[in-house]
Amino acid sequence: MGLNTAVTSFDNAVTPDVSTLSYEQARDELVQVVARLEAGGEPLEASLALWERGEALAARCQEWLDGARARLDAARAQDVSADTPDETTGDDR
Repeated sequence: MGLNTAVTSFDNAVTPDVSTLSYEQARDELVQVVARLEAGGEPLEASLALWERGEALAARCQEWLDGARARLDAARAQDVSADTPDETTGDDR
């Protein structure tokens, strides 16, 4: 089973497939996972499951951020090209 699949966690809560989460959902769940790991007291298997889930959530957040950066870069590139004069017609668009 991969890290992105929906699973029933050690506390019997169904966790959604990481790939279906929005940035905000993944970030919020990651905050909860980190808090539980920092609090300690979890059995080893539960801690490992939390760590793996946290890694998958962090990767999902990074995917969202990378996608947002690419969209911003593309929008900036369009703005720059729109501001550049058209050399073939001499138009100043």
